Amino acid sequence: MCGRFAQPRSSDELARIFRALRVTELDGDRFNVAPTDEVAAVVEHRGERQLDTFRWGLVPYYADSSRGAARLINARAETVESSGAFRTAFRRRRCIIPADAFYEWRRATPEASADRNRSPRPQPFAIRRVDGQPMAFAGLWAAWRDPMTAGRLFTCSIVTTAANGLLSPLHSRMPVVLDEGDWDAWLDEGAQLGLLRELLHPAPESILEVYPVGLAVNSVRNNGPELLDPLVESSSAFAQ
Repeated sequence: MCGRFAQPRSSDELARIFRALRVTELDGDRFNVAPTDEVAAVVEHRGERQLDTFRWGLVPYYADSSRGAARLINARAETVESSGAFRTAFRRRRCIIPADAFYEWRRATPEASADRNRSPRPQPFAIRRVDGQPMAFAGLWAAWRDPMTAGRLFTCSIVTTAANGLLSPLHSRMPVVLDEGDWDAWLDEGAQLGLLRELLHPAPESILEVYPVGLAVNSVRNNGPELLDPLVESSSAFAQ
């Protein structure tokens, strides 16, 4: 599962990191990206790698409307090849969605609440690379034509897989994080499906870190670098 992430770098910086041509501009300083927000993603078009803008929440080409986009922010690696919503995108329209971090929430136990008469709030955690580089989420994209206006809407989804040992205490799922050496293969418009399947695995635990952050990230109205600040009172990543 990935339902919130941070994409704070400018389009120019992302284009440089991913060796892509920037074809549109999206403001950076986005630390609390939520479903249906616009995101920057890297695609390959006629042999040229491009950084473009997509709305997070895939709308299949055959959809009657775009209302169900928020339900399709993630695509399961185990069924992406057979799912009616994702199989065409998996075969033909793959992308990379850069993220400096993503968030997961762990439910608190009643014992962890100061007020025993109130349900404790889930604790948010941030997950990011230990080397400070952006993660490259395996993504899918689609183009949907609005039957009312004939305008086209470009949307995307993040492919998820089983969580590794580091993330499993928080959630059973995590985004597929592509190695830099696999970027070309994932974006290759003519890639063999067997090769693509091999890329859909959990990231090594050694490249990621996880730590608790403040409750401000719970609201999509909040944004800023402070959302990624660690809670200083926590002595370990999974302290109650």
